[in-house]
Formats: sequence, C-alpha cells, structure tokens
Amino acid sequence: METSSTSSIVAALTRAIVEHRLQPGTKLAEQKLADHFGVSRTLVRQALFQLAQNRLIRLEPARGAFVAAPSEDEARQVFAVRRMLEAEMTRAFVRMVTPARIRALREHVALEKAAVSQAATDQGAVPGRTSLLGDFHVRMAELMGNQVLADMLGELISRSALITLMYQSARSAAHSHDEHAAIVKALAARDEAQAVQLMHEHLLHVEENLMFDRQRPVNDLSLALMS
Repeated sequence: METSSTSSIVAALTRAIVEHRLQPGTKLAEQKLADHFGVSRTLVRQALFQLAQNRLIRLEPARGAFVAAPSEDEARQVFAVRRMLEAEMTRAFVRMVTPARIRALREHVALEKAAVSQAATDQGAVPGRTSLLGDFHVRMAELMGNQVLADMLGELISRSALITLMYQSARSAAHSHDEHAAIVKALAARDEAQAVQLMHEHLLHVEENLMFDRQRPVNDLSLALMS
C-alpha cells in the first residue's frame, strides 16, 4: 500500500511538471503535499527522493525540495542524448513497421493536431498539447514493445518538458506537430534514411527554438495541484 501511495504521488507530481502546472523553482512543501494527498510526510519524502533521482526536482539541505530549473548546459545535453537515442529508435521502428503501428501513430498525431488547435484559442488546453507532443516519442517505443526504451524516453521527455517550459518560444508546438506528421509519413514509406533525418532535424529544431535569455516563470504549489 505504501509503495502504491508513493508511486501515485510520484506520478501526480511528474504529470503536473510535464503539463507545466508545476513550474521550475516551485517549492514543494512536504506538509502541503502530505495534506493534499492524505498521506504521511514519510511517503512524501520517499516520492520526492524518487523525483530527485529522475532530476525533476532538487533537494536542498535545510531548505527543502524545489522543481528543478535546468541550466542551458543541461538542456543541451538532454537534447544531445535524445538525438542519439531516438535516431536508433527510428531506425529500429522502420524495420518493425506494420499497418497497425502506423495507424496508431497517425491516431496520435490526429490527437496532437486537435490539441494544438484548441490550445491556440484556449490557454487552458496547453497542458494537454504539451503531453501529447512529448508522448509521441514514448508511443513509438511502446509500439515497438520496448518498455525499457519507453521508460528511458519518458524520463528524458519529462526533463525536456521543464526545459521547454523555461526556454521554448510560443510558436514551436505547431511546428512539432507538423514534423511528427512528416516522420510518420516517412515511417509508413519504410524510408529509413528520411525518417532518421526528419527525427534528427525535429529534435534539433526544438533545441534551436529555445530562448535561453527568457525569464524563468514561477508558480504556486497549491494552485498547480488543484488543476
């Protein structure tokens, strides 16, 4: 039961970070979290320790836990690792292409398109758009049946969500959706070279659109967890 409670806290906080409801620098007060989730502070501490291992939060002696605020160097390292990892994933996916896998990716891209359109008119829809755009990459790994890869990408993409929150320009989401659609088209055609090139360029474009002189946002814990 305790493990389940810890896992649910980790999942809830991770989702709040990925969906940009908990922003970099937000203080994660143990008692507030314990009250919110209806658990002991011991379970909260266990959850915070796991999140710190995943680099989503930082633990500071005598100060507590804070949502991580990745530096420019860390941001560039995360995207460098993603380009290396996802290039090989794309090559492997081409060799395992089936109509069902392509259909699943096209369905995901259709959901992205709807979320991007909705977010353009409704700021409250931005979290759903952010999650779908990141989940595209994890979805590829899941469709390959490689849960280890999906888990690794999930952690990297969670860190990427922090980075994009802090540094990404507002117009990048629509471009990411268009690039996902182009990647799926190349995968469907079993064009390995094109698919790998498009994936590489897509991740490079996301990194290039990061604005490292952007002011870091702040947020309030109780408001974020109410969303």
